[in-house]
Amino acid sequence: MCQLPMSRREWLKLASMFTVAGAGPLLGALNARAATDPNAPVRIGYLPITDATPLLVAHNNGYFEAAGLAVEKPTLLRSWAQLVEAFLSGQVNVVHLLAPMTIWARYGSQAPAKVVAWNHVNGSALTVSPDIGKVADLGGKTVAVPFWYSIHNVVVQDMLRTQGLVPVLKKDGELKPNEVRLIVMAPSDMPPALASRQIAGFIVAEPFNAAAEGLKIGKVLRFTGDVWKNHACCVVFMHERDLTERAAWSQKVVDSVVKAQLWTRAHPQEAAQLLSKTGQNHYTPHTAAVLTEVLAPAPGDQGRYLADRAIIHADWHAKRIDFQPYPYPAYTEELVRRLKTTQLEGNAPFLGQLDPAFVARDLVDDRFVKNSIKSAGGMQAFGLPEGFSRTETIVV
Repeated sequence: MCQLPMSRREWLKLASMFTVAGAGPLLGALNARAATDPNAPVRIGYLPITDATPLLVAHNNGYFEAAGLAVEKPTLLRSWAQLVEAFLSGQVNVVHLLAPMTIWARYGSQAPAKVVAWNHVNGSALTVSPDIGKVADLGGKTVAVPFWYSIHNVVVQDMLRTQGLVPVLKKDGELKPNEVRLIVMAPSDMPPALASRQIAGFIVAEPFNAAAEGLKIGKVLRFTGDVWKNHACCVVFMHERDLTERAAWSQKVVDSVVKAQLWTRAHPQEAAQLLSKTGQNHYTPHTAAVLTEVLAPAPGDQGRYLADRAIIHADWHAKRIDFQPYPYPAYTEELVRRLKTTQLEGNAPFLGQLDPAFVARDLVDDRFVKNSIKSAGGMQAFGLPEGFSRTETIVV
């Protein structure tokens, strides 16, 4: 069954952490831990979703050790609240976080942490009940998002407004025909909630969209990467103290993640197996088959999704999920602008004071990833043109 009350509690817990008062005790624990353990090993925290792929591949393939770093087995956490708590308190020091969540962390709670790289691009979709034929059919229904501060919430609200629908966050009461209720739900709860008709759809990272398709309980209505071309979903977040006081260590961490991204692009089927519940390290509870649907989709999938209009922009040549590490400033700037017009719960007033260009400079520390990309063969190694700028392409 869908655990809506638990999701609500998790949301409130996370909302408290992303305030100055709520983050204070955790950041105090971080400082104390850093003082007693200045040479801490790589401690990865992750959720069991494909967003974590580069961090887990780097661990599985021994890239951290090869770089001379001590590393502990990655810590699997069950919610964004648990992951953020572990990171802010210093229990883990390398995590993947939803890109909008890092903005909330740094400017909502003044967390001393920065984005050092992108973890992956695309890798998410809007999945709906089989009877939903188009976005307009969601009027009067409920759709789940993983968190308010997520690219998923930003994209789905854009999609709804384009169809004349009004996203609402109200918890109770009847919905008007042109309203769509958005709720926060843990990703693992989404497919069961869709199957039991508690929700009409969900927008989330993989492999939950692929899982819903495999179970015949839902269909992909639109891939988010077909709305915002090659958007970042999760990014690599690290403590600012490590970036300044352990620069050489931080460089090796980022080098290892970038190396893992290149390996995953070249070995997607092997990546699916090592991430699965039957892999050596049992990183996730997912089967290799469902992960393969995401990481190494069958050639015929493209035609099927074009016919269903889950993919409209075939000329974008966007992969279901892809991996490239450079955090383009234009993306961060556009994300800040769009968050300002997205309905959010929690401590949101700080967004109004944020200058997009400032956030792109201040939130992101790209020194290390630029070095890593150069060592890996340049941007062309990821199938991208050289240079560190791009224009954002968003077509709802």
